[in-house]
Amino acid sequence: MAERLSAEARKSALVELPGWSETAGREAIARTFTFKDFNEAFGFMSRAALVAEKNDHHPEWKNVYKTVEVVLATHDAGGVTRRDIDLAKAMNAIAGQLGVA
Repeated sequence: MAERLSAEARKSALVELPGWSETAGREAIARTFTFKDFNEAFGFMSRAALVAEKNDHHPEWKNVYKTVEVVLATHDAGGVTRRDIDLAKAMNAIAGQLGVA
């Protein structure tokens, strides 16, 4: 099982994750991505899903038209772990390839 990050480690990791923030009311991190259209948003989700599946670590997410809301937490650890930080970095990289900062 992955080890839960301390509050200090979470805050430190978030400094390197543009657009991500702590989720109010629970130990998780979140980001909303906005793309130019549904096709681009769905493409992002498809690419991110491949990374998530490869790492056996799956996001909580919601898509409405061109917007994708993502929440990351490692449920069996009860909070944020390195796996969440790594998936957030991968999602930022995928979004960056699509021109989303």
